[in-house]
Amino acid sequence: MSRWTELARHLAEVNAVGAGTKVSIFATTASVLDAVAELVEEVYRRGGLPQVQLVEERYDRSSLAHASAEVLRQPAPMELASMQWADVHVSFRGMQAPAAELDGTRLGLQREGKGIVSTERWHGTRWTLVRIPSREWAELIGVPFAQLEDEFFAGTLADWGAHRQHLDALCDRLNDVRTVRILAEDTDLRLDCAGRTWVPFAGEANLPDGEVATAPHEDGVEGHIVFPGSFWFGGAEIKDLSLRFAAGEVVEFTAAVGADFVARMLDAPGARRVGELGIGTNANMQTMTGDLLLDEKILGTAHIALGRSYPQCGGKNESTIHWDIVKDLRRSGRLEADGTTLIDGTTYAPILSGRER
Repeated sequence: MSRWTELARHLAEVNAVGAGTKVSIFATTASVLDAVAELVEEVYRRGGLPQVQLVEERYDRSSLAHASAEVLRQPAPMELASMQWADVHVSFRGMQAPAAELDGTRLGLQREGKGIVSTERWHGTRWTLVRIPSREWAELIGVPFAQLEDEFFAGTLADWGAHRQHLDALCDRLNDVRTVRILAEDTDLRLDCAGRTWVPFAGEANLPDGEVATAPHEDGVEGHIVFPGSFWFGGAEIKDLSLRFAAGEVVEFTAAVGADFVARMLDAPGARRVGELGIGTNANMQTMTGDLLLDEKILGTAHIALGRSYPQCGGKNESTIHWDIVKDLRRSGRLEADGTTLIDGTTYAPILSGRER
């Protein structure tokens, strides 16, 4: 069995695809069509009805170049209709190298429209997003493609049953925690999570997967955090991002690259508040790629998401934006839960690493 076939069977299983299930499938680049073809075949095999849309990121760049502001911020009508039609949505997102230059303000407008589509997905379907490495992304970050591909499959075709047991136990422990603190030479961020629910992500909604997350209190984030180096969101590069919070809101930010994009994102309603605090738990993921959907799963990282919160965690923040930003703590950082250290560089508490007996 090929690894793509194994992935297709996993996707159909976790999304309960059966007779009559309507499955919307998006492909963001032609490079992911082998994965799409395997899922289409598996859905038909199970008696479901798959429908595929090619939502190429190149087309998004054409709209950035030419569309009016009004058009940019509108949700794509066929994508929105697909979410409203489907019982299940699977999106295969190829890692396409970013454009050399993007207008951050216009990109922020475009992300608003895309946020409406993703909100419909959240509320209306069972769903999984699959982020697939590419040779061009490997070249961009100077890492062998085989390394990225092997980590992708190791972090995707895992023993999710065993990982779920580990993450359930971790969430049970974290549910009693009041304050989580992220510390490093450039960071001291305190997040009030008292009474909020932690949830596990074990191979269902995002692939690669492996994290636990909650929704901090909307007014309970204080301090500052720095994300050194470059990462990308929506095709825009952001470098050396620094955020300062007071009473739960971003009150100041700086960025060496991408400051106009960050400003536009923060202008969206609800985007200045933290909708998610997450902790990576996947030891098979090692390489920081600058792509948030992969990096947030790495054991030794923590991440916050600005904008929309998870209602299942008790979060109340609403926004069309959900922007994950990852802090790598493996060099010199620390993560504490009510004063107990969970991460100290590359030393992990047994409850986090899964080695607790």
